[in-house]
Amino acid sequence: MKIFISADIEGIAGVSHWEEASSKGQRYEESRQLMTHEVVAACQGALNAGAEEIFVKDAHGSGRNIITSLLPEKVKIIRGWSGHPFGMMQELDNTFDAVMMIGYHSNTASEANPLGHTFTLQIAHIKINGELGTEFLLNAFTASLVNIPVAFLSGDKALCEAANAINQNIKTVAVTQGKGGSTISLSSRQSCRMIEEGASKALQSDFSTYGFDLPEYFEVEIKFTDPVSAYRSSFYPGMKKGDSQTVVFETANYFDILRMLNFIK
Repeated sequence: MKIFISADIEGIAGVSHWEEASSKGQRYEESRQLMTHEVVAACQGALNAGAEEIFVKDAHGSGRNIITSLLPEKVKIIRGWSGHPFGMMQELDNTFDAVMMIGYHSNTASEANPLGHTFTLQIAHIKINGELGTEFLLNAFTASLVNIPVAFLSGDKALCEAANAINQNIKTVAVTQGKGGSTISLSSRQSCRMIEEGASKALQSDFSTYGFDLPEYFEVEIKFTDPVSAYRSSFYPGMKKGDSQTVVFETANYFDILRMLNFIK
């Protein structure tokens, strides 16, 4: 069994402020340790379920957060950013059996996480066919593009609930939840135990129940926090200008969306 893990930091238990999520912040070193512990727990859960090979994409900020010396054997880690449109899912292809996402978070428009955003703080929201999108949904669609199911998700409570509203079979572990500018998190030890157990259970279940169906056609609305970014992005091929902060892109090919986001975000 070959497993792909995409890991972010804003949905990690105990991370609650941007200075903790930024490599320039005073509390960052503690946060990268917390992130590493949850990723290791997911890897261990996968190994317990029989995984023979695990790829981990460090998918936050610089892509160089996870403490690699703490990773188990049989794990390969993808650090930095290649520039490929798959982004947070770099190296995922149809040779994998399942995807797991660790430390994921709600979007900018949500009150469920004070660190909520979608790819960049310059984007106020991304809507797909009229519905607000998250990094989880966009990356789950990427997995669907290569026919790989998303078996497990950990992160903030609202995101886990949103994922299960789309597919109730996906195993989720909520380790934190937002309340105003604060978070209420499980301890790191409890989070790691639940992630290890949840990941193992997810990978011992029927993968065919975890699928996400790609829409036949996509209308993507991107609202920026400033009009300058919207104006510049409106020149991307096929992009239409909306109001002063909004652009719209339509296609039947999801890879076109990933390529577009790669160049404008």
